[in-house]
Amino acid sequence: MIDDIRETKECQLKDPMDLFHSGQVVKICAPMVRYSKLAFRTLVRKYSCDLCYTPMIVAADFVRSAKARDSEFTTNKGDHPLIVQFAAKEAQVLCDAARIICPFADGIDLNCGCPQRWAISEGYGACLINKPELVKDMVRHVRSQIDNPKFSVSIKIRIHEDLKRTVDLCQKAEAAGVSWITVHGRSIEERHQPVHYDAIKIIKQSMSIPIVANGDIKTLKDAENVHHLTEADGIMVARGLLANPAMFAGYEETPFQCIQDWVDIALEHGTPFTCFHHHLMYMMERITSKQEKKVFNVLSSTSAVLDYLNDHYGL
Repeated sequence: MIDDIRETKECQLKDPMDLFHSGQVVKICAPMVRYSKLAFRTLVRKYSCDLCYTPMIVAADFVRSAKARDSEFTTNKGDHPLIVQFAAKEAQVLCDAARIICPFADGIDLNCGCPQRWAISEGYGACLINKPELVKDMVRHVRSQIDNPKFSVSIKIRIHEDLKRTVDLCQKAEAAGVSWITVHGRSIEERHQPVHYDAIKIIKQSMSIPIVANGDIKTLKDAENVHHLTEADGIMVARGLLANPAMFAGYEETPFQCIQDWVDIALEHGTPFTCFHHHLMYMMERITSKQEKKVFNVLSSTSAVLDYLNDHYGL
């Protein structure tokens, strides 16, 4: 896939930092396993999303295997600005992955926030917030080995119980040349507890680089409130965009045009049925009755889904 796009892509690259200097809050689609792939990124970009992340990719696999590169990363010339998120625990492996991706993306992000057991047991994700020197080293290595000064290097973190440790981590990353930091306002142990927006504000006030707020943002109103509470430069949304990909454009629930757009984009990209169907289940969650969900959620083919949408919504 990378070879196929080499010619069309290199002239399309953008400087993501321009977004943070625009004076507007940057609206960002989060890295989501299985979901924030090219087709969905294409959809949310139609509805006022400024910056998109890929799902997390394990850097070691990406460097080692052409098969992993082809299955994990697809893009096209309209897919910008684009940040590729990597899971890594060694500076040189992250650098090698960054060098491969550099001609086709606008930056990389180091995942320091994934709380899943498998990631932490492998030394990836949220366990890195307890290794500030390693994070600093990884950022510095990528900075020194990528020639393009516009190529961003960011990190996405969770917070510590002792916020001083988080501020220390962020300041070390800033000193190493990190472009911006996304803060999910929960600790590793917290799942559904309220997000600590006050902690994000303290981190923002301690830094001179952009800070992005993440966690429990479901509507554009939520995004505005979180911006007000945290003074963050950007707002990153995950599940809120799954439920309503038009959220950043101000729609309170998924408009039918957005559902139509998803069908068109997904079919054009050859999106696998399970992914195509799951996205529709999320999008239609708020606009269908319990009875309708029972029927729609068990449909088992693209043609059955298309017939249902045509019969019930004229799509």
